Amino acid sequence: MQKPPLILTNVLLFSVTSLICLLLVPLEAITNGFDSTEIIACIVLFWFSGLSITAGYHRLWAHKAYDAHPLIKVLFAVGGALALQNSILHWTSDHRVHHKHVDDNDRDPYSAGKGFWFSHIGWMLREYQASRYQDYNNCRDLQKDKVVTWQHRHYLMLTLATNIGLPVMLGWLNGDIWGMLLLAGVLRLAVVHHITFFINSLAHMWGKQSYTDKNSARDNGVLALFTFGEGYHNYHHIFEYDYRNGIRWWHFDPTKWLIRGLSFVGLTSNLRRVPEQRIEKARMEMQLKQIQSRVATLPNARILSQRLQHEYELLAEKMSAYYDVKKHRLELKKKQVVEQYERLDLDFKYRELKHAFMLAKSRWLEVHKLQISYT
Repeated sequence: MQKPPLILTNVLLFSVTSLICLLLVPLEAITNGFDSTEIIACIVLFWFSGLSITAGYHRLWAHKAYDAHPLIKVLFAVGGALALQNSILHWTSDHRVHHKHVDDNDRDPYSAGKGFWFSHIGWMLREYQASRYQDYNNCRDLQKDKVVTWQHRHYLMLTLATNIGLPVMLGWLNGDIWGMLLLAGVLRLAVVHHITFFINSLAHMWGKQSYTDKNSARDNGVLALFTFGEGYHNYHHIFEYDYRNGIRWWHFDPTKWLIRGLSFVGLTSNLRRVPEQRIEKARMEMQLKQIQSRVATLPNARILSQRLQHEYELLAEKMSAYYDVKKHRLELKKKQVVEQYERLDLDFKYRELKHAFMLAKSRWLEVHKLQISYT
């Protein structure tokens, strides 16, 4: 089968920036060095452009996980142009198709099933999706967004102004245009490119499937450190409308922290979160599935499976009761209409069910560890 024609602009962009990073940046570092202003500018623009993709393109526009003030939208639109990953409209169209047809080698634009190279960068080097970009009909909601349409119309101008004009201006102010252009311009751009591309490639190949095995997405804390918190990808693919990727307090997710922080000053709102019960249920179902696959080959597999199923059903029952009471308790607290006696009774029931749930969960984990030891 004949391959689609090359996209020469993209081939030249990735080739030239890679060569500059491999040859000219080290040469400049050896001969003239980079001063602190250039290093700081590189780091600031790196975070600005990277977060504009993860918090803006991805969680704000592609998944509508929260709402943002027009000022924040404009900043993300400019930062997205600085990241040079196409317009919001084009990027979102690709990403929504990816989520709808994940791992489908015929319809997923960057299917990991086609290998690391294709999902990382190869899909952008040829006209694989040329016929799809006519009216962006899967992004009609964004076509009503004035910031999105403004950026789409002026995308070329914005990319030139941010990727060339901004480093040149900063270099002129610092007295070294060439050094600033190399470090804060080209090197910063190439690093942001490959770090965010890892979400399409490595995040579908390396890590744990904590919540679902219906797609190739993985949770990986190491990748999260380098992808602005996007490494918790298995969670994201089952709960894509959550504004968080890392849901635990210890999860490194600066994108989540930025969105949450901006909400305190009224610049973001309507932050969407998946109910805790749905998250726990998905995790438990995946744990059961993983354990069952481990014990299936053991001599006493039938007895173990029955025990596992019994413990799972007990845990699910306790969990359901616990979260029902927790929800009711929170509703009553919000309404502030509960009588003191009812509150005390409810608090007692809540603690009792919480204890029962935690006990069942502890037993479940013991069974989980026990089955692992058998293998």
